[in-house]
Amino acid sequence: MPLSRLLSERNGNVIREQSGMDSSNEYLLQMEATSDKEFIDLKQFVLPLKVGVDLGTSNIVVTVLDQQNRPVAFESESADVVKDGIVVQYLDAVRILERLKGRLEKRLNTKLAEAATAIPPGIIAGNTKVISNVVENAGFHVTHLVDEPEAAAVMMGIRDGIVVDIGGGTTGVSAVKDGQVLYSMDEPTGGTHMTLVISGAMKLEFSEAEQYKKSQDNYQQVFTMTQPVMEKMAHITCSFMKEQEGPVYLAGGTSCIKGIETVFQKYLGIEVYKPENPLLVTPIGIAMSIPSVKEKA
Repeated sequence: MPLSRLLSERNGNVIREQSGMDSSNEYLLQMEATSDKEFIDLKQFVLPLKVGVDLGTSNIVVTVLDQQNRPVAFESESADVVKDGIVVQYLDAVRILERLKGRLEKRLNTKLAEAATAIPPGIIAGNTKVISNVVENAGFHVTHLVDEPEAAAVMMGIRDGIVVDIGGGTTGVSAVKDGQVLYSMDEPTGGTHMTLVISGAMKLEFSEAEQYKKSQDNYQQVFTMTQPVMEKMAHITCSFMKEQEGPVYLAGGTSCIKGIETVFQKYLGIEVYKPENPLLVTPIGIAMSIPSVKEKA
């Protein structure tokens, strides 16, 4: 389905246009609130459910929406099974996804049979098949494949601008014009590189450095140590923007770092927006990419 049509469906259902990122942030907070619910009554939702699976470098996330794109539930788990868009730990990826699926099915008291998933920019056909196979072997039937930047653009309602998806392994840059993705590019600089910088500076093992990075108590030290990496990500964005202008919209787990948007804005000299929870942006957009029952008809 064209991005412009997905954007129309997205804005025609739950999320209404508001100033700036207000509507997207409100939606993300609604999705986050579902994590506190041990059991979810599906009577309040329009079925069948839409499921989005995001196999990220640092996290695997599964989101569930209803037919009106209202947030139902999500589950996530840290993972080290994907590197630069390639599944490097196949069985571990399947097992983690099976656990997430099982937890959701228990909370929803229903089976989740179908799902959409996403592929990063520049991935070759063989690797696309591997990503689909992971989702299939975890017990889903894959009904839709969507590009990650397209999913992020749909979730944030972007018709014009630059989507920068910063994951654990890469910084992906996509230009959106009039609701169409003009191009997408990817470069291997992400959260993992930040962790390596911390590991070297603090003389910590990689796993210890990762935990140090995630602790809010260490925010100021982490920001100071990793600012050069953030500036490199901003440089990657600048080099890929070509003639397309901003604004810039950040997504992906590494964008969760407090203050990263300030670094980007100072480096690029244009408006930079970051949603409340960048980690959930792409997984939600993947689920939104599934046409409604009416659209299928």
